[in-house]
Amino acid sequence: MDATYFMGIDTGTNSSKGVIIDEDCNVVACCSTQHTMTNPKPNHFEHDAEKDWWGDFCRISQGLLKKSGIDPVQIKAVGLSALGADCLPVDEQCRPLRKAILYGIDARAGKEIEQLTSLYGPEQIRRWYGRPLCSSDVMPKILWIKNNEPEVYARTYKFLTGSSFLAAKLTDNYVVDRFLGLASFNPLYDPKTWRPVPELCAPVCRPDQLAKVQEATDLAGYVTEAAAKETGLAPGTPVITGTDDSGAEAISAGVVEPGKMMIQFGSSIYMILGTRHLVDDERLWREQFIVPGLCDISAGTNTGGSLTKWYRDELFSDALEQEKKTGIDAYQLMLEGVDQVPPGSDGLITLPYFAGERTPVNDPLACGILFGLTISHTRRHLYRSALEGVAYSIQQQLRLMESHEDVSIDQIFAVGGGVNNALWMQIVADVTGREINTPDVTVGASYGDAMMAAVGVRHPGFENFSCLAQHIKTGTVYKPDFKKYKIYQKYQAIYDKLYDSTCELMHMMTEEQ
Repeated sequence: MDATYFMGIDTGTNSSKGVIIDEDCNVVACCSTQHTMTNPKPNHFEHDAEKDWWGDFCRISQGLLKKSGIDPVQIKAVGLSALGADCLPVDEQCRPLRKAILYGIDARAGKEIEQLTSLYGPEQIRRWYGRPLCSSDVMPKILWIKNNEPEVYARTYKFLTGSSFLAAKLTDNYVVDRFLGLASFNPLYDPKTWRPVPELCAPVCRPDQLAKVQEATDLAGYVTEAAAKETGLAPGTPVITGTDDSGAEAISAGVVEPGKMMIQFGSSIYMILGTRHLVDDERLWREQFIVPGLCDISAGTNTGGSLTKWYRDELFSDALEQEKKTGIDAYQLMLEGVDQVPPGSDGLITLPYFAGERTPVNDPLACGILFGLTISHTRRHLYRSALEGVAYSIQQQLRLMESHEDVSIDQIFAVGGGVNNALWMQIVADVTGREINTPDVTVGASYGDAMMAAVGVRHPGFENFSCLAQHIKTGTVYKPDFKKYKIYQKYQAIYDKLYDSTCELMHMMTEEQ
């Protein structure tokens, strides 16, 4: 009897990754590729969907099949995820009409946020979102296209997000999962019927310009003959609807019940905590999660890996040169001596708002700060302070989450490329005073995609999301040093006040530019 396998492919901000797993969730093959995010104007961040999203998907699919030697007919289902929530207008042949406007880091639609807030009223907005409109919402991005690129808007057949586009390219069907549809496109869909609401769509787009809402594990369709030629997959292979990369990564880390939490250390930091009910707090986000019946609180720090990359490129160029000569990863070289810098970086605090900030301030005009800088500080102090600054942001948001009734954090899994930095993970444990776990399988979102593909076709042993928990095993556990935790509490208190003390000046600085 032929073996059975499942494929998962995830498209992120700077790279795409794919995996094939067997029926026991063992990884059979992995593949990845890089792409580039463009920044044509301040606060504008884009991807070329055809080249970066679909091109990566095809290369990875072909690469996985070649590396594994698996017959494509043995792939019983394909799962997919992509960075979310983005805004991509396509024509009737699913051809992108412009580059994709990316998720919350793209803050171009400030005027549209004001326009929609004025139209509906702040209280109605809060009833819909539990918070004010922000750059992570798709509705103002669609309106931006309507206001600024009317010729593109007039030709738009569908407004898609990343996973929707990939599913359409594979199956010719336009779908979006409930997690993204009801949260990121809120309030354009009715939360009870999952259908577009004509009167709410009217100021923004036509109802028929939106994709059909389904569960993430519902079938989007089957691989078409055309898609099979480009991907190497067998025609007729089932494809699930898919979801966003952070949601898929949370599934891969076992966020299938209340109290389970994922902290994703990617280009940005993204946190998802499973909860029993929706929590309204305008400083945070909340949604009905991918898992039916489970809600979540989510939060995001705009810079994580992108901040460490900035330090590498701007302050540790010698590490890059050494990497070229020796093959030793530049990020590992950057850590030399950083562990000798004491907790608190000798009185240096970094506010990591180098690209604006999402939660808890939801301010695209926020700026980064090096607070307490003296002539005695070295670049090692600066780098450790950057790692600590991200940890302070995480702790600030964990406390906000647990301040709500019936919300608890029982287990934290850290995932993403940042977990390769053991010092950073220990700093997060010490700053938060909590155990930080890493999963035994660290492939990430694509691993969750493959697992959800198995759920989608109801493969034996994968009848529902609860069945996935048995496959999530712990790798490394970082235990907090409570002596360091006490030291960090002093700096945390200062960090918590930095934004409020400087936000007016930040906005003045931005206005001057």
